[in-house]
This record gives sequence, C-alpha cells and structure tokens, in this order.
Amino acid sequence: MSEEQTPAPEDQAQTAEVDQNDVDALRAEVAALKEQVLRFAADAENTKRRAEREANDARAYAITKFARDLLGVADNLSRAIAHVPPDHGDATVKNFIVGVEMTEKELQGAFDRNGLKKVDPAKGEKFDPHKHQAMMEQPAGEVEAGGVIQVLQPGYELLGRLVRPAMVVVAAKAAGAPSEGGGGQNPYAANDGDAGGGSVDTRA
Repeated sequence: MSEEQTPAPEDQAQTAEVDQNDVDALRAEVAALKEQVLRFAADAENTKRRAEREANDARAYAITKFARDLLGVADNLSRAIAHVPPDHGDATVKNFIVGVEMTEKELQGAFDRNGLKKVDPAKGEKFDPHKHQAMMEQPAGEVEAGGVIQVLQPGYELLGRLVRPAMVVVAAKAAGAPSEGGGGQNPYAANDGDAGGGSVDTRA
C-alpha cells in the first residue's frame, strides 16, 4: 500500500498565497458592493425627500395665483374704507360702510387663515429690498435716511414667499452722504435672484 505524497513546502506556500489573494479580492468586491448599495439608498432617500418637499411646496403655494388675483379686491376695499367721509349721518350710508368694513375684515381673515400675510411697514421702518419697492424718495426730518415714510400700497407674502412687494416712499439720504451699497450700487435694489421689488420708480 503506497503512502500519500505530502505537498512540498513551496507548493503549500503557493496555495496559501492564492487563497489569500482570492479572499482579498472577495473582500474588496464586497466593500465595493456595500458602498454602491449605500450610495443607491442615499440617492433614493434624497429623491424621496425632494419629491415630498416639491409636493408640499405645490400644496402650500397652490393658491398663489388665486391670492394674487384677490389682492386687487383687498386694495379696493381698503381704499373705499380710507375715503369714508368723517360725517355721515345717513343711516343707509352708515350701514353700507359697516358692510364694506366687515367684508374687508372677513377677506383679511381668509388671507390670514391661508398663510397670506400683509406686508405693511410702519413709518420709520428700515427699507427692506426683499419686501419693499421704493416708488420715490423724499426728504424727511423725522425719519432716518433709508426709512419708510409712507406706504402707498401694502404688499403680501404667502408662507414667507413674497407675492407682491409693498410700494413705499423712502426718506432720501442727505446730499453727499455715502451710499450703503457703495460703488454706485442702488441701495434700494435687491440682490440678483431675490424676489423683492427694490428699485426706485422715478416716474411716481
């Protein structure tokens, strides 16, 4: 009966080296596949979040056009109330005015309930090119330069997104005073890509 041949030490070393190379290759392949799976999972999660965000934005701002169309109604009601004569003894006229005021109040309530907020800066408030549109400049001793003197037409924003800037009159800077924007830039203009009205309308 013949005895089994024992592999030479050199053959054993070669076999062990080949096995180790196979193990290293498999480990590298597993690591690459794992990284690929994680990347795909991250991409899928990002796509899901982006889709959810876009869907939420679409729902939140779906009434933007409708709200913008209603702003003219709100403006007309406010103008009507602002021009109410101080003395109106006629009961019919008085009841009519009360009805207009109630209608304007209910409309503003509907705006508030749907996230449409009025942008109506107080006198002296600093001009904000992201929310205000400067229609003209006027000297004003009681208001600091760059502050709002008067609101010609209130603006509105829907859930933080500007729908219409407030049209305002701004206190003029003193002659020779340096501009905050520097370099000849319009201090009332919003930055590129911003939604604000910003610029001064010299035709007003």
